[in-house]
Amino acid sequence: MEAKNNKSTEALKISGDWSQQADDLKEKFPQLTDSDLKFERGREDDLIKRMELRLHKKREEVINIIRKVQPVTT
Repeated sequence: MEAKNNKSTEALKISGDWSQQADDLKEKFPQLTDSDLKFERGREDDLIKRMELRLHKKREEVINIIRKVQPVTT
């Protein structure tokens, strides 16, 4: 049963220019602050938790929001 959500719950890997992605997120979600979007490699869970609290969304939703601003890799 857990496997059906594998795509959204797998470890989130931030790639590309995070500062640009953070700007995109702040534009879409003005309630997000610089503190909410502070990112340290290896601490993705902290970022997700802060965004969950600020946006009042579940983990899977936050991960999907972040993935939408990630650059497309080929």
